[in-house]
Amino acid sequence: MTRLIEATGLAVRYGASPVLSGVDFRVDPGEIVTIVGPNGSGKSTLLRALIGAVKPAAGRIARASDLRIGYVPQRLHIDATLPMTVRRFLDLPTRVSGREATRALAASGVSAVGGRQMADLSGGQLQRVLLARALLCQPDLLILDEPTQGLDQPGSAAFYRQIEAVRAEMGCAVVMVSHELHVVMAASDRVVCLNGHVCCEGHPEHVASAPEYRALFGTGTGGALALYRHEHTHAHDHDHHGAAPALEQGTGT
Repeated sequence: MTRLIEATGLAVRYGASPVLSGVDFRVDPGEIVTIVGPNGSGKSTLLRALIGAVKPAAGRIARASDLRIGYVPQRLHIDATLPMTVRRFLDLPTRVSGREATRALAASGVSAVGGRQMADLSGGQLQRVLLARALLCQPDLLILDEPTQGLDQPGSAAFYRQIEAVRAEMGCAVVMVSHELHVVMAASDRVVCLNGHVCCEGHPEHVASAPEYRALFGTGTGGALALYRHEHTHAHDHDHHGAAPALEQGTGT
């Protein structure tokens, strides 16, 4: 199995301040990887380096040739006075067909919001519209930077379920940064604990018991790694792996 993306010895600096050092990170086709870490640990910086928005100071990033990446940012501020419908937003920067837009909104669980103004959406609806926009490119890799920030617990759980459904339907890999250190999707194949470097990684149960994780977040209620678990025994109200091509080498040196 060829990896979709792989970072080796990655280092990123902002001016004289090191943010990441010696980071090894990989994503295989179809897997879900969740990145956790305290504030300032470099989680968002790692994602920005992976998509090419930040140039590494050292190390190497290899991406599969013709890799399609869908990116959901941490937040998007919409001016309340800006008249823009969801459907128009999906046309930026390149127009898409009505069929493509409808399919993406349905996959994101917000089929009925196409005619709504972006400024009128709830926080959960906005995140799902951003997800729909990321899905328009039919990504091999979906990257989400703290997508449930600002959502309540039911909203977060519903969004996690939607991501699981997207992965199941599209077969894409998923990398998600979580600011909720006590919640990680049970569907995660791997959890990576980051604090400027990779402290530990593995299956959620392994990371939960790792001394490096406990040293960072403690073992109490606020720090213990709790797994979001969902039994598919009832319907939901959406309001409330294939092979990859060869890797191309890129370097930050």
